[in-house]
This record gives sequence, structure tokens and C-alpha cells, in this order.
Amino acid sequence: MKSAPHPSSRQKYLYTHTFGCQMNEYDSLRVQRALSARGYACTDIMEQADVIFINTCSVREKAEQKVHSFVGRLRKLKNRKPSLKIVVGGCVAQQLGEKLTEKFDHLDIVVGTRGVHAIGDLLDQHEWDRRQRVHLPGDAPEDIPYEHGLPEKLSAKVTAPVTIMQGCNNFCTYCIVPHVRGPEKSRPPDHILLEIQALESSGVREVLLLGQNVNSYGKGLGENTSFVDLLRRIQAETQLLRLRFTTSHPKDLTTELMEAFAELPMLCKNLHLPFQSGSDRILARMNRNYSSVDYLRKIDHLRRICPEMGLSSDVMVGFPGETEEDFQDTLRLMERVRFDNLFSFQYSDRPMTQSVNFPHKIPKSIKTRRLTQLQALQARITLEKNLAEIGKRHNVLAEGKSRSGDGQITGRTEQNRAVNFSGPLSAVGSLVRVEIKEAFSHSLKGQLIS
Repeated sequence: MKSAPHPSSRQKYLYTHTFGCQMNEYDSLRVQRALSARGYACTDIMEQADVIFINTCSVREKAEQKVHSFVGRLRKLKNRKPSLKIVVGGCVAQQLGEKLTEKFDHLDIVVGTRGVHAIGDLLDQHEWDRRQRVHLPGDAPEDIPYEHGLPEKLSAKVTAPVTIMQGCNNFCTYCIVPHVRGPEKSRPPDHILLEIQALESSGVREVLLLGQNVNSYGKGLGENTSFVDLLRRIQAETQLLRLRFTTSHPKDLTTELMEAFAELPMLCKNLHLPFQSGSDRILARMNRNYSSVDYLRKIDHLRRICPEMGLSSDVMVGFPGETEEDFQDTLRLMERVRFDNLFSFQYSDRPMTQSVNFPHKIPKSIKTRRLTQLQALQARITLEKNLAEIGKRHNVLAEGKSRSGDGQITGRTEQNRAVNFSGPLSAVGSLVRVEIKEAFSHSLKGQLIS
């Protein structure tokens, strides 16, 4: 049932600011959808907003520090505009709860990771009762509504995310996610298909399926549904041009899922598979439940099935007790796999995790040196792989105008490489054939083939 329009004598505006992962981007989109149904319009001008929604991340210490800094700066705006409502959601909200309202008395609402659906009602309540509210529900019920479609401001998007599950049961020793996102819970496949079909009708041509560990999709649904079953249904019951997913856990990457890349034409030849460390000793301390040999064996098998597979990953340096030899093991794994792209981070203590209490913490100077060395290696590998693309032809999904200007269009190959090329705006939303002419550190430049 649709929500009633928000009672107002004038247009009201929503401004969203998102920190962190694609799951947070998706939850911010859900807030935009829900408040759009209540009469709010999205705005990129923060000073114009009647509601500011900040979606937060606490996976790393630096991300949490950015949240505190941003929220603190909003105090001046709130003083100038007392009617402004400031809402903080996401992982920091779940982690700190009332501590946030104690630190920032200009906040109006704090809502946890499983309370996004309630923001509209909380704002309505705040209209007649101006007290600060903290809403931290436990496990969300299965019938929580996921608003379909896109708000008007986003209706021209070619790609869109869809969450298929939330939470994580793995409890890696460094990771706060299970503590702030809760246990794994999958959405019913019919609900996911309805949302994707609604996105299609809004012009979306590519969908990114999201979950903390999508490989575990289907557990607890009470029906015989696996992640591969879901992928097959999307292939059969939608007209999408492309389908991607993230994130996968190496221990749960099955042969059946690997074979789906060759079986399903819609599924892009692209996989994000975090390895975190190349050292078996460190992987055991992280509670990752696989070895470097296990990881490499799966990569080799995947490339036999699909030689053109594009690979990206996550890696961490400076985990407690990481020796120089452990770090060299990580570099050796990177040289062996040769990832197309890599997201790399320094370890930082996170509350509620086991590794907070681990001995032998690595000094900041050593972590910084190791991260610099690792990123230099990956930059070389990425550039070499990009240069090897020159002269090749790819199907590219045209997504919109390129930031580089000059009337260029930007899009991505199946392997998720960014390509800029000259072409008509009418190409946006279509698969076009492009020959790669130049290669750079982070993108390719191509020529449209008639």
C-alpha cells in the first residue's frame, strides 16, 4: 500500500550523504524512494534540504572519523535553520545508538541498519514531538517493504543496485559487520524479481546484486533456493542486458557458481573475491576459513571455465602479528593472480571484534610503508593489464556522459573496466561495440565501431 503524500503547503526536499559500501548506497536509495512517496524531492543542495539523511560506515576507523566530522559540521546549518531534520543511519548509528545523540544534540533521529523502512514514520512523529529518537530494531521481519522503482531524480540511471540479503554469519576476527548488520537474512526471490522488473520499467539495463556474502543467499528461506537458482530466474524472467553481484566469500565459491559465468549470457564476466592476506597464518588468525592454496585453486578453476574473467579483490595490511614474510606472501599472491583492480586498506581496531584484543599490533609507520608498496605493485599490474587491452574489441554498456568532457560517453566492459569513447547520447542504455585505442591507469579510451 502506498504511503500518503507528506502533508505540506510547499515542496520539501531531501538531501542524502552516503559513506561506505554499496549496501549503504542502496539503503540511501531506499530512503529516497520512501520519502519521494511522501512528497519529498531529492536535492543536491544541502542548504535547501528540509531533511538531511547521513548513511554511515564503521567498517574502518577512518570512515567512522569522517562521519563524526561531517555530522559535527551540520550544527551551524541546524542553528541557521531550526526546522531542518537531521537523520543518521547505517553502521555507526547501529554501533553507537544513543551515544550519537549525546555527542550531537543537533541530531533529530538515529536509525539502525535494519530500520531504514521506518524513517518516514519517524519523521512524521517528529513533526508533533521534537524529542530526539533512536530506533535500533533487531532482526527485520521478512515482510519489510522494499519500495520499487526510482525517484524522479534517479530515473535516468542505466545501472542500479538491488539488495538480496543482509547480515553476515562469518565473524572474521577484524570485522564489525556481523555486529552492526546482524545475522544473514535473505529476501524472498519473488520480491527481488519484482524490484528488478520495476527497475527495468524505469530504464535500468544493468543490476548489481548486493549482500555481505551473496554466495550464502537462500539459507533460512524455507525453500530450496540457492544463489545460482536466483541468477537463473533473473536470466529467465527479466530483459536486463547485464547482471553483476558483490561480495563473495572464497570459502563459499562453488563450482556451480563458477559455471554460471559460462552458462548465463546476462551474467558479466567479472568477480570481486576478497582474499585479505596471502599468508595462511594470518588468514587463520582472521578466521577466513580458507588457505592461500584454496584461494589460488579456485581462481585457476574459474579461469579455466571463463578465461576472460575480470577479477578484483580486497586486501589488508598490518593485521596484528603480520610479519614481513607474511606481507611478502601477500605480494606473491598478487603477482600470481594479477587482479584487474584491488581495494587495499590498513588494519584498524574496530569495537566488538576479536582482533581488538590480539597482541603484536603493527606500528602505523610499518602499515603505511607496506600499503604504499602494495599499492605500487597493483598500480603496475593494473596499467599492464589495461595496456594489453589496446586493439581489442568489447561490448560496452553506455552509461552516460563522461567526466572527461569533450562530448564523450562512458561505459564499462563485462570485466568492469571503464571505457570513454566519442558517440551520440542516444547510445546511452545500449550495448555498443568499441575498439580500445589507448590505456591509462584507471580507464581505457576507445573508438565506437559502426
